[in-house]
Amino acid sequence: MSRQAISAQRHVLRALTQWPKDTLRPQIQFQDVLRKRFEGGSSGLPEQDQLRQANALYSLLDNRYKKMYPITGSLLRPRSKPTYFTDLVKELEEAPTRSYLDRLWLRVKGIVRIQ
Repeated sequence: MSRQAISAQRHVLRALTQWPKDTLRPQIQFQDVLRKRFEGGSSGLPEQDQLRQANALYSLLDNRYKKMYPITGSLLRPRSKPTYFTDLVKELEEAPTRSYLDRLWLRVKGIVRIQ
């Protein structure tokens, strides 16, 4: 393996160490799957492609596209339900800390609707 290919592999692995942990699915982590792919050294990709993938990982870590294309205005507040996205973020933050009974209660509330 050439020196540049090892350098590209190190860039990818360094980017994966900075990747945030997924709290919704702690048993399956994105960075662990990609680390297995790149650690073996036999990823089968040319070093130029590995550098491109490392660049893509770094750009996602830096929120480059969120900064380049900011979402403002009516996209975050649809007329049908203006609080949809704030409620979604709230649910995603609360989901990992819910107990079994809380999850069961939410499921029953979703099934039984009083009109």
